[in-house]
Amino acid sequence: MTVYQPLYQRLDEMGLSEWSDKLQQIIAEKLALDGHGKMQNWQMTLEALPDLQSSQINLKDKVEIAFLNELAAVDKDHFIDQLQQFHPWRKGPYRLLGVDINTEWRSDWKWDRVLPHIQPLKGRKVLDVGCGNGYHGWRMLGEGADFVLGIDPTLVFVMQYQLMQRYIASENHYVIPLGIEDLPADLNCFDTVFSMGVLYHRRSPLDHLYELKACLRPGGELVLETLIIEGEEGMSLMPKGRYAKMRNVWFFPTVATMKLWLERCGFKDIKCVDINTTSLDEQRKTDWMIFESLADFLDPEDRSKTIEGYPAPIRATFVASKPK
Repeated sequence: MTVYQPLYQRLDEMGLSEWSDKLQQIIAEKLALDGHGKMQNWQMTLEALPDLQSSQINLKDKVEIAFLNELAAVDKDHFIDQLQQFHPWRKGPYRLLGVDINTEWRSDWKWDRVLPHIQPLKGRKVLDVGCGNGYHGWRMLGEGADFVLGIDPTLVFVMQYQLMQRYIASENHYVIPLGIEDLPADLNCFDTVFSMGVLYHRRSPLDHLYELKACLRPGGELVLETLIIEGEEGMSLMPKGRYAKMRNVWFFPTVATMKLWLERCGFKDIKCVDINTTSLDEQRKTDWMIFESLADFLDPEDRSKTIEGYPAPIRATFVASKPK
């Protein structure tokens, strides 16, 4: 994929030539036309997008791409139909060619909560694990990050990234179709590693923490957000089956337990910097994500509980550093 050619060169410059060589084949295989039933349609839609030059790109306060005479240049309804080919749009919001992509998540709200508590990103190399379509990666560039690599195995999210990349054309931000288990062991090269909304999907949360630590350079910063429960050190919730209708969920620690896990995995300077109860305004069904969302996952008679009777989603953000 030509969109990734500058990435391979960048990895070579970072001393990761062996991985770069392997990655070219891996990405080509994962994005092959016969690899997903919708891949051919996605590729055709990307090729058919309006060929316009961006006149202004804002990544600092939002993700917005403007064009000269944008409304007169294209058929707006047709453009919306093209964007909808990449449904569901979960992370955002985006504004592109005068069109507001009103995503399921107000990811900008999460970013505003997290940003004041992390090391300044200017000049840093960043890994974003479970990045979705790369929304937060664009915001990281807006904060001056030198290089952002997002990984997410969900192909529609990777294609949404490619759509935005078509107009932003950044050589400093990439989203590739991998999970963290697909990364080389002991990269030890990123200044900041983000893992937001991933930990509770891992069967072994401690192994995930060790994987994240192995990606950081000595002295680098981990930014981790996860679902938590209220309670004391040592406590965690393991749902019997689904949680808020989600499959593949395993452990929700208390704040004190999460700190203990990080400490046992060798992190230091551990802090919980934000706790937030997910609201129906932050995660909801929209025209751009028409499937069930948070309102459908909660008990209609008691919004403090999930439909299965567990505590409703509370998310906490932690920062920690890898020892030098």
